[in-house]
Amino acid sequence: FPVTIKGGNLVGEIKPERISNIEESVAYWRKANHIHQWFVENCQDGEDNCRQYYVSREQLKELVETCKKVKKSLKKSPKGKKNVEVGWKGGEKMYEQITVAIDTSVADELLPTQPGFFFGGTEYDDYYIQCLDDTIKQIEPLLEEENGEFYYQSSW
Repeated sequence: FPVTIKGGNLVGEIKPERISNIEESVAYWRKANHIHQWFVENCQDGEDNCRQYYVSREQLKELVETCKKVKKSLKKSPKGKKNVEVGWKGGEKMYEQITVAIDTSVADELLPTQPGFFFGGTEYDDYYIQCLDDTIKQIEPLLEEENGEFYYQSSW
């Protein structure tokens, strides 16, 4: 039977001579629909099916550069206010006013938001930019490493 590690605790006895593969989670996104869609389009041949897909170092470099380009354009954009739905209370919809970028042309072209059930917001706001920052911070150190292969797998 396979030996598994659950929650960081060893279950069974692992014999080093039997180890053939080690996986580690090196990046994580939550409700970053624009980043997810980038992987679907650039690494998964358009298939959005929660399977694991190989991602080359060149593709990761491209994603980082794309995030930087989009962030730069959004930071330069004029800002506006928009009311967005944030939930329900007492049977009525609740709204919150957020700041959004007005000129989203570069983001629309390179990293557009994607609607979907539990997929996060579709506004070009501070959360969108935070996802760009998180992506850059997670991936840049990986590109400095010499070994390993990278795979992306979504789950929803």
